[in-house]
Amino acid sequence: MSDDFPQSIYHFQLDAAVIFVQSFGEGHINQTKLVVTASAREYILQKINQTVFNDPPSVMKNIRLVTDHLRRQAPGRPREVLTLVPAVDGKDWYKDAAGDYWRVYEFVSDSICLQQPSNDLDFYNSGWAFGHFQKQLASFDAALLSETIPHFHNTPLRYSALHQALQLDQLNRAASVRPELDFALSREEGAGVLQKLQAQGRLPLKVTHNDTKLNNVLLDRWSRKALCVIDLDTVMPGLLVHDFGDSIRFGASTAAEDEQDLSKVNLSLERYQTYLQGFSTGCEDGMSMEERYYLRDGAKMMTLECGVRFLTDYLNGDVYFHTTRPGQNLDRCRTQFKLVSEMEAKWAILEQLASC
Repeated sequence: MSDDFPQSIYHFQLDAAVIFVQSFGEGHINQTKLVVTASAREYILQKINQTVFNDPPSVMKNIRLVTDHLRRQAPGRPREVLTLVPAVDGKDWYKDAAGDYWRVYEFVSDSICLQQPSNDLDFYNSGWAFGHFQKQLASFDAALLSETIPHFHNTPLRYSALHQALQLDQLNRAASVRPELDFALSREEGAGVLQKLQAQGRLPLKVTHNDTKLNNVLLDRWSRKALCVIDLDTVMPGLLVHDFGDSIRFGASTAAEDEQDLSKVNLSLERYQTYLQGFSTGCEDGMSMEERYYLRDGAKMMTLECGVRFLTDYLNGDVYFHTTRPGQNLDRCRTQFKLVSEMEAKWAILEQLASC
């Protein structure tokens, strides 16, 4: 038993007594523990980060609605959808005396979670998983879901936050990041392209995951085929192209998100095409031709937006994104802007790939 043992676990309907608890995973938002019972059953216990998600019951309502729908799409295949374990009072969460919210999932057996693709097949399978997620939820009414983080992928509003941070400049960091600011601000005028297309009805609101990194897909340990999509806190109404774009900015880069040597940071066209094939195959008829055409815009806008968010957090004193060293958010910003430059240089090629 670990020293840091959350008593909240006793408030859930587990199958047997708890014998082991330890920290689990590499997530930066929620506190996550692996729990093992006397029957050798494994569970995932999480404390919901209320700084990021200020309405945990709405988060859990979304997760319940979506997982119930996905389960109906995969009858008899429990490893293909997350399963919530009810609290002793029957709710999907437990609120402790300190006001913290907790939840428990059944652990998906014989699964792995990758931080980086070890080969093209891993990236293809993650693309298939998120595309299939779109297909499975195509018949689900996105209006039933709450917006757990309002305006999460509204790029113009992210620019507004950058301007506010720049005006305050509370740590006097602005002067040292002039090149990054110039890069971001020179692209502000075109940052609302996807919002305009949505307002015109050309890109419809759908159920989207909104955090489609490779490490939010569970793969089968032995076959490496996709099992299910995890980390459903940000599931809410959104744009399909945003989900595609977030995967590309993370998985099609040739370097880590916080790489300090920008010469190592490039957009891999091979990985881009691999993911596009997997995503398209998983989607089948769940993606319109217009959505497919604007996938490259989704990739660019998500990458630019993340760079702007990292830069904003750096100016604000690194208060949102978890950091392990000084300047890490600035390094993250620089890698994203390098990828945006690469996308712009390869824009015609990305259009050709979309038409294949």
